[in-house]
Amino acid sequence: MRILVTGGAGFIGSNYVHYVLQNHPEDQVLCFDKLTYAGNLDNLADVADGPRCRFMKGDICDEAAVTEAMAESEAVVNFAAETHVDRSIQSAGAFVDTDVKGLYVLLEAARARGIERFLHVSTDEVYGSIETGSFTEEDAFNPSSPYSASKAGGELMAKAYAHTFGYRILITRGSNTYGPYQYPEKVVPLFITNLLDGLPVPLYGDGLNVRDWLYVADHCAGIDTVLRKGTPGEAYNLGANQERTNLALTQTLLELTGRGPDLITYVTDRPGHDRRYSVATGKARALGWAPAVGFEEGLARTVAWYREHEGWWRRLKDGSYKEYYRRTYEERG
Repeated sequence: MRILVTGGAGFIGSNYVHYVLQNHPEDQVLCFDKLTYAGNLDNLADVADGPRCRFMKGDICDEAAVTEAMAESEAVVNFAAETHVDRSIQSAGAFVDTDVKGLYVLLEAARARGIERFLHVSTDEVYGSIETGSFTEEDAFNPSSPYSASKAGGELMAKAYAHTFGYRILITRGSNTYGPYQYPEKVVPLFITNLLDGLPVPLYGDGLNVRDWLYVADHCAGIDTVLRKGTPGEAYNLGANQERTNLALTQTLLELTGRGPDLITYVTDRPGHDRRYSVATGKARALGWAPAVGFEEGLARTVAWYREHEGWWRRLKDGSYKEYYRRTYEERG
């Protein structure tokens, strides 16, 4: 296939580009990205503008650019999104623009082009928090943050296109993902890079919020399985069934970096912080997908990657990042 990967210079998007090129030698990829703060061409340095992959800078809200990008595409995988809950609390407008309007622009262009395989990457956060059990794909949305509301809004737009126009797309709802190339605002790369420098790590509230941790290579394999084997019009949950509290996650990272618990700094919890996420994954597993990387192994791989790519993350943790960090964590200490 000729696949258009929007948001392909971001964290999961760039990992997916690598996954396709490694696992489907006949496929070609057009990577389309606006290159905001979390989009990084260094993530694609070894593959961009090669014989099977090329890069095009563009915004998914730009109809002309999207139409051009889709001109020779046979499939679309949309990773382009604003994704960080803390940033959505501080400024929600960009999330509405990208996660709702941007998906609308993509849907219009794909429908006009007649794209038959369109996969939209969403999140398990659209369901909200759950005390016990796991959400299935049929459960109602109950988003808690401007971020998760924007992702739910995009999905509702997609459902409206299916109902009104008969244009059916595939949707994946992934759990918390970690691994190489993740911008160091999310908890795993933030804590790893702080600990490598011997700096404190800011842990929200009591640290007992629970997340299901999915290694990025497994997430990419799940997305690719749904793209190629899923039923258009259907949504598929992707999770690893590896739930940990944020405190347990932090303790594992302390062990892997050789640091002590004295570096944990408890900070005021963020507003509306969901207590627990959990999704049932039987539907995706029925397609033949299953996560292969365990929690401890995945974290060990991730710590090793950040140790070996110090130059990659040090360039990012400068300038505007320092102001964001101060505003988000130090003012809550």
